Amino acid sequence: MSALPRGATVRRDAGLYGYERALRRHGIEPIAGVDEAGRGACAGPLVAGAAILPAGRAGVIPGLADSKLLTEKARERCYAQIVERAVAWSVVSVSHEECDRLGMHVANIEALRRAVALLEMPPAYVLTDGFPVDGLGVPGLAVWKGDRVAACISAASVLAKVTRDRMMTELDAAWPAYDFKTHKGYITDVHTAALTEHGPSPIHRMRFVNVRRAAGLEPVSEALGEPEGGPDPAREEHRLGR
Repeated sequence: MSALPRGATVRRDAGLYGYERALRRHGIEPIAGVDEAGRGACAGPLVAGAAILPAGRAGVIPGLADSKLLTEKARERCYAQIVERAVAWSVVSVSHEECDRLGMHVANIEALRRAVALLEMPPAYVLTDGFPVDGLGVPGLAVWKGDRVAACISAASVLAKVTRDRMMTELDAAWPAYDFKTHKGYITDVHTAALTEHGPSPIHRMRFVNVRRAAGLEPVSEALGEPEGGPDPAREEHRLGR
């Protein structure tokens, strides 16, 4: 991943559309944002979204923000606006089986690559949230807290989050004992209690310590010390020798 073009700067108070404006001033367009949803969940797919918003007023999505900061209704409203206004957008899903096979970080990178590759209009530049993604074929920039400071990344986060939430609600009908429609596969007290009572479902990710523990594959003593909110992905990889 590269830095912003020489001479391009983004002020702290530039607002959600500052990165896109800075790049366009240097003749760089179209600009795609890409983000994922479900990396920290221990069940269900990983979903990535990519979006290219038009320049000017047409690309301003009312109420757009990081999907995690929006209510469900606000996300749905933004989703509809993004789909209507975007020059191009895409969503891809990586199954729980592939997440287990690849490991979460590799699966995450692969999902982001696929989302960009599926855009009907190839981008000239890609903004990613937090960490760089190689293999995109075009220059790009990893933006710290990108889903809060770059509109195209925020749009991608909404596409990914809404799509994944809908998928988890559908999966709840097949495995109602786990209440996937409420927690969407993330680790909560209710989810933990269901895992303890019923063991893992067919859509749980076996790389996660708490899932392996519920399946009887991980001693309880070795599963202690997990960070609040769920297992540390790096710790999962280490334990599996990856």
